[in-house]
This record gives sequence, C-alpha cells and structure tokens, in this order.
Amino acid sequence: MDLFSLQKTLLFLIFIGIGMLLKFKFKGKEEMNGVKKIILNLALPATIFIALMGIQVRAELLILPILAIVLNLLLFFIFPYLLPFLGVDKKNPKYRTAQLLLPSLAPGLSCFPFILEFLGDEYLAKAAMADLGNKIFVLLILYIVAMRWYYALNNKTNSSSTSKVKDLLLALVSEPVNLFIAGALILVFFGINMSTLPYVVGETMQRLSLMMTPLVLLFIGLAVNIRKEQFFQILAMLSLRASFVVVLAAMLVAVTGLNLPNDILLLVVFALSSCSFWPFAHIAAVESLEKGAARKKRTFDSDFAIGLLALSFPFSVVVILGVLSSGTVFTSVTNLLLLGTVLSVPGIAYIAFNYLSKMALNGKKSEKTAYNLPVNERS
Repeated sequence: MDLFSLQKTLLFLIFIGIGMLLKFKFKGKEEMNGVKKIILNLALPATIFIALMGIQVRAELLILPILAIVLNLLLFFIFPYLLPFLGVDKKNPKYRTAQLLLPSLAPGLSCFPFILEFLGDEYLAKAAMADLGNKIFVLLILYIVAMRWYYALNNKTNSSSTSKVKDLLLALVSEPVNLFIAGALILVFFGINMSTLPYVVGETMQRLSLMMTPLVLLFIGLAVNIRKEQFFQILAMLSLRASFVVVLAAMLVAVTGLNLPNDILLLVVFALSSCSFWPFAHIAAVESLEKGAARKKRTFDSDFAIGLLALSFPFSVVVILGVLSSGTVFTSVTNLLLLGTVLSVPGIAYIAFNYLSKMALNGKKSEKTAYNLPVNERS
C-alpha cells in the first residue's frame, strides 16, 4: 500500500468515525433514511451521470449487466446448499430470508464511492452499467420469488402478481439512478458531453456529485448497528459469500486472460458489494400480508433480515477498502485465491463449531438415554 492510498483510507475511516459519533444526534430511523434518500436520489445519480457523460458507448459495455445478473443467479442457487451447514433449517423463515438477501448487491452505497475515489470516473460508469443488471434481479426477479414463496406457503393463488410486477417495472424505470443513466446514455449517443451541456445543468450536477463520498461515509458510520444475537452466524454467511465471489472473480480472470489491474479490481469490489435493501422491502411487503400469523409460520424473518443488512454493510466496506487500498496486490489470480481462502475462514470455523456442538449434544443425549433410565426400564 502506498502512502497516498493509506492517507485516503485513513480519511475515509475518519469520516466513518464522525458518522458513528453523530449517532447520538439522530433520534430515529426517519432521520437516517433522509440522509440515505439524499444519497440515492441526488448525489449518486448526479455522480453516475457525470461519469457516464465522459465515456464512449461501446458494445462491450452491454456485457456488464449480464455478468451482474449471472453473479446474482449463482449466489441465489448455491447458497441454499450452504445454509443448512450454517445452522439454518430449510423449513425456517431465516432460510428463505437469507436466500433472498445474500444474492442481492447494493453497490451504490457500499462500493461506488470507493470505485470513484480509487479507480476514477470511467470505472464508476462501468460499475453503474453493471448495476442495471443487478437492479433487474433485485427489483423484479427477487420480488417474483418472494411472492411465489408466500403463495406456496399460504396456499393462495397469485392472481394479483401481474399487477405487482408491473408496479415493480414502473419502479425500475422511475428510480432516479436509472433515469440519470438512461439520460446520460442518450445524450452521449447524440454526441453531447459535459462541456456542451448548459452551464446551469453541468454545474448543478458537479455540485451534487461533490456531496456523495462524504455523505456515504457518514451514513456508514450512522448505519453501523451490529447486534450480538446471531452475530457469528451472519458473519459466517457473509464471509462465505465474499469468499465465493472472490474465487469466482479469480476463475474469470484466469479463463478470460483479463490483465488490466483496474478492470480486475472493479470486478472484485463490485462483487463484494453489501446486500441490498430492496429484498428487505419485498420481505416487508409479504409480512404486511401475513399479519396475525405466528412467527414460525411466516414466509420470512424480518428481524434476521435487519441483522444481516446491518452487518453486511460494514463488512463489505472494510473488505472493499482493504482490496482497493492494497494497490495492485489483488489483481493476480494467486492473490485473489489467497484472499478468497482467508475470507472463508470465519465461515468454515462456524460450520466446524456448529458441527462439533451438534455432535456433543447428541453425545449427551445418548449418555442420558444409556445411563439415566429408571431401574425398571433397564434391560
């Protein structure tokens, strides 16, 4: 790590620390949501707009959203096989909650600011293009999955699902980030860039963009809220998730022969993004339909979802900052595989601990059965 990267990382940590100190001034979730809305609806769209206006539209960029969806799908189909080893039973609402949240990505808050600072505008534009695929997955596909699980568990027909899907498609095209991306791509297609935009428009975008990194770092500090319950179980899930995407990135680099350091870093840190809030919105929508139902009979566990989101955010930020602050260290296949191995340690340790605990419990049960029976029941 060079001195400049070290100083930049220290600066980020200072802003995060300020955010943690400001927690005492924020009395409710509504105030924090206000900061989040400013980021997602103003600062982030403006930053992405500026980044996209400075690139040339190329056909190869269209592969990025497809790669993002492929990553989402791989996480979605692989984690159900791992969750039982982490102590999450398939019939438990936690199982469906984790399966919905773990494949989702939230690059807007967890990696976009750091891509901008360490890799520059061009790579932020590429990340924004990739996020279009992720948005389709988390807004549309995961909603359909959540509703299908709800209907299956409650023996209901999904006659209204078509209208719900239309609502989500409307949300997809009306979200400020997506509107700014579409607007920027249209302008670039017609040969318009930041220098040819009206002064008022360009300057407004520039000033809004300046807010993003400080606001995101402050929000990270405000949002850190790790609960003791289920901490190690959630940490194990996130470590295995991070390990999987890093190893997957190493395999992709090896197969494709990708050798541009910044392209490799973009691939890794985008995949390391934290879990998205959108699946939690789907969970909340389903829970509103299950009012009065016993907790064990519900489709999802919202408390577990909140815990997963709360830990996912700082976990991803720490790993992403570590990767980017290391310069080109994690651009070789060997080092990526080593990183993936290190990241898997908490998950493997938890699985081993969980297995040994079950073995010990079974041993105690068998001991009780063998020696603690009443005399008249012994043979």
